[in-house]
Amino acid sequence: MTTITFKSVKKRYKKTPVVHGVDAQIQSNEFVVILGPSGCGKSTLLRMIAGLEEISDGEILIGDTVVNQLEPRERGCAMVFQNYALYPHMSVAKNIGYALKVAGMPKDERGARVLKVAKSVGLEPYLDRLPGALSGGQRQRVAMARAMVREPKVFLFDEPFSNLDAKLRVAMRSEVRRLHRDLGVTSVFVTHDQTEAMTLADRLIIMNAGRVEQIGRPSEVYHNPASRFVADFIGSPAMNLIEGEFDAHGTFLHGAGGRIVSDAGRGLSGRKAVLGVRPEAVRRAQPGSNGAIAATVDYVEELGASRLVYADASGSRLIAVDTGTAPLPSGTPVHFTFAEQDIHVFGEDGRRIETEASRARQQVDADDMSITA
Repeated sequence: MTTITFKSVKKRYKKTPVVHGVDAQIQSNEFVVILGPSGCGKSTLLRMIAGLEEISDGEILIGDTVVNQLEPRERGCAMVFQNYALYPHMSVAKNIGYALKVAGMPKDERGARVLKVAKSVGLEPYLDRLPGALSGGQRQRVAMARAMVREPKVFLFDEPFSNLDAKLRVAMRSEVRRLHRDLGVTSVFVTHDQTEAMTLADRLIIMNAGRVEQIGRPSEVYHNPASRFVADFIGSPAMNLIEGEFDAHGTFLHGAGGRIVSDAGRGLSGRKAVLGVRPEAVRRAQPGSNGAIAATVDYVEELGASRLVYADASGSRLIAVDTGTAPLPSGTPVHFTFAEQDIHVFGEDGRRIETEASRARQQVDADDMSITA
């Protein structure tokens, strides 16, 4: 049983801070994905777990052991890198078993373990080949097998699929999830690909500019983003974010005279805010419908079973998922509406403002979590 605990972990390069006090715990056997844009500190955090980067302040514990001063080989971690890092002059079998050879494991025992791991990732027919004779996906499997053969306490994945094509990435995601289920090893996976993160993770750690924005299950992070950054970063297309302020009656005023009447404005009169609504929650409405928002079509993206309608609502961009088939040329007047429970509100500081709708969503997520458990 291996947990990973971060206690006020910081990283500086000379005097430049890049990770600003991370506090989190990864549970034993959990698959956690650290997600964020390039340069947010996610790979640095992973490398600090592995011992490949020094920790400037704070502590990292693997199990009950503080590992700040331990050498990488003493931490019980196995890492799968973005660039595979295979020995080009060694066969697949020798690449997989190299760490065992260095550790002094007898040849017969080493060979048996290499064969067992190779079978589990479908590499048995390729054990005598050199890495240069393998496809990108096969090379990534060799890198994974090399990590697995050591029987580590912790698996660390640093954007391992970034060099693969889209179809192969999907296949490798399934492979990694299956291996995690079969091996039951605590796993930490770094990526900037939100689809990868949402499909793989038990929980997400969302990072931005060296800070943790939110930690939670994928559904929780998607439906209850803790900040404007998370709302904008998670989801494709991104959440509609409309800037404005609430008047004395709680009506949200935005753009060039746009108005949104919502219960979310209760108690927020006079406050500047950002209203957020997922595109799939935006619906076409008839002109004059209660609460309908007038807009003008900019353009439409056809997706086959549905389409994305991009429109201008009094100077604010609105994206709606639409299943209609009637032509919507640029300049077409349209009306949109969305349900009260689908509205998110963020303050000037970018953090979520709690409303009746957000509390109801959190309760639904908590109920789902208890049912799953």
